[in-house]
Amino acid sequence: MPQQTSQRRRGAALEETILEAAWAELAEVGYARLTMEGVAARARTGKQVLYRRWRNRAELVVAAMRHSTGSIADQPPDTGELRGDVLAVLRRMVERQRDIGQDVIHGLLAEAPDLDPGPFAIMSEVMTGVLERAARRGEIASAELSPRVVSTATNLLRHEILFARHPVPDSTLVEIVDEVFLPLVHATARG
Repeated sequence: MPQQTSQRRRGAALEETILEAAWAELAEVGYARLTMEGVAARARTGKQVLYRRWRNRAELVVAAMRHSTGSIADQPPDTGELRGDVLAVLRRMVERQRDIGQDVIHGLLAEAPDLDPGPFAIMSEVMTGVLERAARRGEIASAELSPRVVSTATNLLRHEILFARHPVPDSTLVEIVDEVFLPLVHATARG
């Protein structure tokens, strides 16, 4: 009878296994009951392996989310117009809200101080790219806007998501873009 040997997973293969296990565990038990021990058991590894990569469960969940749902920054929308691009960004945020679920969103927000602020800055980078393209197309005088203006649309949507019990309706996204963001950008973008 041939002897079976198990090959030890390392690097990217091990990380992928852990992230998939975290996503599956999250779907099964929810954020509140998710533990590093549970993820490690599902991934068939030790919890110390998880802690070498992620300081806490919030960081692990963010990594699992990005692995499973992708990042908006990986493929920023380019519809050919500022309004369409901003609406596309917000719609992808709502789509992610549906994929992730309110339980996870609220759990992560409760543990936000334990998270690296880097992932929260991604949306600002995406919006900066959207505004720079709009300026190159001549839709706005300049993309040189304050960080608060740049992040207004995504922060307003985050606020809606935080207090919503259901996915934010598209009509709310249109209001954010047409009634707040675009007027603010046009009023503050100076060439």
